Amino acid sequence: MINVGMYYNVKKGHEKEFEDTFQKVVEYLKSNVKGFEKASIYKKVGEESSTTEYMIYSEWKDKDSFREFTTAKAFHETTEYGKGIIEGRPYHRIFNEVKEEN
Repeated sequence: MINVGMYYNVKKGHEKEFEDTFQKVVEYLKSNVKGFEKASIYKKVGEESSTTEYMIYSEWKDKDSFREFTTAKAFHETTEYGKGIIEGRPYHRIFNEVKEEN
């Protein structure tokens, strides 16, 4: 199992749109992407800025499942759509990999 943090700076006024899109993507992942376990969204609060920072924290069966997702057409369509509401380039970080023992 791996945990991945994906970080986004969302332009002001687009927060609800971003959060709604997150919900749709999670539903798609649950139904269509092998290796996806779950995801949560976190919003940074208490700091004035021209953007709102979000982290999407997800769990995957393994790195290969996550990599397969990031190369899928649906992922690229979502990132293309996001260019209009995201400032700068999003990035991700793999936090850990836990190997299950048999």
